[in-house]
Amino acid sequence: MNARDRLIVGLDIPTIAEAEDMVATLGDSVSFYKIGHQLAFIGGLELARDLARDGKKIFLDMKLLDIDNTVAKGVEAIAGMGMTMLTLHAYPKAMRAAVEAAKGSDLCLLGVTVLTSMDAADLAEAGYAQTPAELVRTRAAQAREAGMGGIVCSAEESSAVREIVGTDMAVVTPGIRPKGADAGDQKRVVTPFDALKAGSSHLVVARPIVKATDPRQAAEAILDEMRQALWPANDA
Repeated sequence: MNARDRLIVGLDIPTIAEAEDMVATLGDSVSFYKIGHQLAFIGGLELARDLARDGKKIFLDMKLLDIDNTVAKGVEAIAGMGMTMLTLHAYPKAMRAAVEAAKGSDLCLLGVTVLTSMDAADLAEAGYAQTPAELVRTRAAQAREAGMGGIVCSAEESSAVREIVGTDMAVVTPGIRPKGADAGDQKRVVTPFDALKAGSSHLVVARPIVKATDPRQAAEAILDEMRQALWPANDA
């Protein structure tokens, strides 16, 4: 994969019209987009289908978690939409149901380990005794055993996760910020260069691109930093 295949731009934008304008602005500099809750419930699923038909890759960030049958039916429906990636929370039963439902499709299922907005205090408040790093490792091993396509984790944990899941699974990292960028509400952030060097396969970047004065220039700058990390690997 080259840098364009690894950069996922998060369309964390309030309206469909603005999202469509952003895709047009970024043009052929970006080939992969994430659509999450903000857009999904105001027409984002239709936008996802349209972008997939236009040859874009779509990461549908739904973070599914429910009883097995409900998760399975949701995954079956999403697999039929032509999506590239789908997230669900990395609970073993849910992951096993999703993997079974996705068989025969090209949908890459991603287990969400610990949200990058959460730190040890947040986990303790939620009733978890493990640290973020410990819980990430536990869920990464469970995702591998369930047959998932990849993991979502902070780039701070991507090196440890890569050791657990091996070379075949995707390691997708949000909370990516170029040097000097505002961390926003993310508590565990890493630069694009360092994330790839640590073992991440795909980087999710939203605000540093979609909120930039020149989004295309911002995307190209991040791609350049990613190429520096990937060189002399097979990048173009």
